[in-house]
Amino acid sequence: MDKKLVDSKRRISPNTVGVLGALVVLLGGFFLSYNYVQAKKIVAFDYMANAFYNGQEIVNIEEVEEGQNTTLENNLPDEVTNNYIGYLTIPKINLKKGFLDYRSTENDVEKNILVVNGSTYPDVEKGNLILAGHSGTGWKAFFNDLYKLAVGDQLIINYKNKVYTYNIVNIYKQDKTGKIGIYRNYEKTTLTLVTCTNNDSKTQTVYISELVSVVDE
Repeated sequence: MDKKLVDSKRRISPNTVGVLGALVVLLGGFFLSYNYVQAKKIVAFDYMANAFYNGQEIVNIEEVEEGQNTTLENNLPDEVTNNYIGYLTIPKINLKKGFLDYRSTENDVEKNILVVNGSTYPDVEKGNLILAGHSGTGWKAFFNDLYKLAVGDQLIINYKNKVYTYNIVNIYKQDKTGKIGIYRNYEKTTLTLVTCTNNDSKTQTVYISELVSVVDE
């Protein structure tokens, strides 16, 4: 067979090269635009979350046990007590558990539900009481059944002879990093609960509730 004829059959035509080049450019553009859109979706989600909840508080869980909390100091008596100063009640899961003065040596997630650094108590208008507790198994897993809660469920705090009733308005998960971002409405008085996510060792679940009523005991 003529060598020139064989070479002409093996050689790719300029039109074919052009088509392949166009396909490569189109595919590259698709993947770039897809990544761009996905990134924008993430930014948009974060923006809407911040806009809806009027900002974000960052609470450092790792520093909780150090007992350094200036937010609460002006709202407490001089004498530190190891007795419960208030109670959390969650009717849906039959939970009633006390919490302590944040300065107490018993304010420890290994012993009780924990008043988290950065909190304010229920009688502070537009404040946010943050309570953390273990889930899982064992006697100290006080928040083990929180996963059964839903938006609209009721939480109750008894504090200084008053009953504070809250309704859950948001539930979300976050990665365990030692910190939690709290999305809440800063025009509302809120109660936040934090615990490990049920059957998920890598995340924690945050429950945001807003005050709906205050009555005398």
